[in-house]
Amino acid sequence: MMNIKNFSFFAIFFAFVVIALGAWTRLVDAGLGCPDWPGCYGFVFFPTSGEEIAIAESRFPMFPYEIDKAIPEVVHRYFAAALGLIAIALMVIAYRTGAAKHIKSLTTFLFFFICLQGLFGYLTVSLKLLPIVVTGHLFGGFITLSLFFYVFLHSSGILSKLHIPQLRGLTLTALALLIIQIFLGAWTSTNYASLACADFPTCHGSYWPNMDFKEGFNLFHEVGPNYLYGQLENDARTAIHYMHRLNAIFVALVYALLIYKLFQFGAGQLSAALGIVLITQISLGIMNVVFVLPLYVAIAHNLVAAMLLLTSLSALYITREHN
Repeated sequence: MMNIKNFSFFAIFFAFVVIALGAWTRLVDAGLGCPDWPGCYGFVFFPTSGEEIAIAESRFPMFPYEIDKAIPEVVHRYFAAALGLIAIALMVIAYRTGAAKHIKSLTTFLFFFICLQGLFGYLTVSLKLLPIVVTGHLFGGFITLSLFFYVFLHSSGILSKLHIPQLRGLTLTALALLIIQIFLGAWTSTNYASLACADFPTCHGSYWPNMDFKEGFNLFHEVGPNYLYGQLENDARTAIHYMHRLNAIFVALVYALLIYKLFQFGAGQLSAALGIVLITQISLGIMNVVFVLPLYVAIAHNLVAAMLLLTSLSALYITREHN
């Protein structure tokens, strides 16, 4: 049987694939490519023949069938389901190989969490892309990835020789700002605000454009029949987009300090990795605006955000109080 270190490493890679597929689905506006769950217009896979398409549209007359949107949705669902099976297998391996108690606890929690993530996938469709649910679903994907990563860290001992408790406070501050930034990025995407500011570094030619924060950050606004393409006015979308940019400045400054301190305390490789990922992420964010949200750049922006989270968790791991 595969050992838990190797299997958790494979699970991390697979989780990245699921995050990429989720971003693809969202960015091509395919969140309602299948208006039902877990099937697609009542089929196990997406309809392909003319007869199947006619049946599909008779079942859901409010949602005309588009195969180019059904495909991303179905592919994402089945890969996410496969990730759930991987989580089950990881838990079984942990118990059958007599892994340490904390690893068993992690894999058990991971199993229950990924079941909750499946529920959020259902709610995303049934509540017609309600932004707070879609944002929660995206967050769940990042948490799932983080849990697989922590299983790998604990089982591999790859960072066990590094121990820098002096940087605990700074690392927690950086991670907290990153979590806020991930939320703002998710909120930007789910409210279709990625292109609310079409220029850079200004927004609508101003460093403080007209913004409606109250409406932009109303977490429970009505969605109408569905939330496809969003319903917010431009000032509300601008507020969301601009806050994502503004918080990125604070993230960059705090991470620059953390990168310097990690290097100063002898964690040169982790410092370099964190610096490379941070610069890449900032560059991708700028490219999204300048080049009008190219699909593969936007997907990469999601994946590099996940990489930044994992490198940050690595920094948090080496600042633990007890080695």
